[in-house]
Amino acid sequence: MPGSRSRSRYAPDRGLTTRMVTTMFLIGLLYVVFVGVLLAILRDSWFLVLVIAGGLFVVQFWFSDRIAAYSMGAREVTPEQAPELHGAVDRICALADMPKPRVAIADSDVPNAFATGRNEKTALVCATTGLLRRLEPEELEGVIAHELSHVAHRDVVVMTIASFLGVLAGLMVRVWLYSGLSRSSRDVNTAVAVLVIPLVSAAVYVISFLLTRLLSRYRELSADRAAALLTGRPSALASALTKVTGQMARIPTQDLRKAEPFNAFWFAPAFSSKESLGRLLSSHPTLEQRLDQLGRISLQLGRP
Repeated sequence: MPGSRSRSRYAPDRGLTTRMVTTMFLIGLLYVVFVGVLLAILRDSWFLVLVIAGGLFVVQFWFSDRIAAYSMGAREVTPEQAPELHGAVDRICALADMPKPRVAIADSDVPNAFATGRNEKTALVCATTGLLRRLEPEELEGVIAHELSHVAHRDVVVMTIASFLGVLAGLMVRVWLYSGLSRSSRDVNTAVAVLVIPLVSAAVYVISFLLTRLLSRYRELSADRAAALLTGRPSALASALTKVTGQMARIPTQDLRKAEPFNAFWFAPAFSSKESLGRLLSSHPTLEQRLDQLGRISLQLGRP
């Protein structure tokens, strides 16, 4: 369960657990309301609504990690193919006392990493070729520790489920518009549905988007904190963050645009805005916030 305590040596985060449970409750409530509205409006097609909603939920839960990994170009590699990356994963897994996930590389110059998986048994951690080329071993271990924290705390699966409702809202509208359901009723319900369904779907999308963004920013700070405490080297993670963020400006905009849709999964966002509205909608806290937290942890650990 998303709210259960991890058995690894990663420091538990009650704040993250509380936010995950709250987000899941609100998302679940929103999901029920959304499907309920569709059923009330599309009474003649209630069975199709339930089948589509249920089917999409099952697909999203069981296959979303594979879909995300495939979409980001991840390919699994053996220790012989990527000894440096496997070595970093082995060391962090031994330190955290957790099972080793599948290891993958994405052929991209965008310096980044991500983790997916419903649980530790299905987890996959991936680094881009751009990240491997730019980071020193200690910095890479800091990034891997950050990503494996997401797996240990199970916030990856929570983010996957939480982001599903916004996708469902858009898909349900498309199915309704293009399948002829919008023209199947001969009474006034048709006119009402034409107006209400897009409005409800838009509201559902906005609310689910804001909920996932709020959770996403906190979980990144939580992963930074857990990784720094586990490795005892917050300065290495801070160095990796600074280097990755600085290198983003040198990456072609076209490559960044390809990575941007998956910002919530990346170690660092492909694009980050300094505008207040952009920061409100960002999937990550600012670099300053992350470095400030790591600096406090360094003082706590008595490290320079």
